[in-house]
Amino acid sequence: MPGESILVEVCYTNGPLVFLRSLSLPVGATIAEAIAQSGVQVAAPEIDLASCRVGLYGKLKTTDTLLREHDRVEIYRGLLADPKDARRNRVKSRRAG
Repeated sequence: MPGESILVEVCYTNGPLVFLRSLSLPVGATIAEAIAQSGVQVAAPEIDLASCRVGLYGKLKTTDTLLREHDRVEIYRGLLADPKDARRNRVKSRRAG
């Protein structure tokens, strides 16, 4: 219905930066629209939506996913290290020491 809105949150974290903003958006808004209106890309200019993954409550989604009331949009950053390589390195160092 025209004029209706939904409440959503956009969150992102990177080291000391913790970004969490609540927004009121029109019904039918997408993840991309929520990110654009939240201002997170001003607070964290390193975010590149072409390469970052996004999701809702820990489940990967595309930026054209429609939002519902009380959704939490999450922007995920890339891993700093491959978890398998990190585990191999820990095992090697334990065996060596």
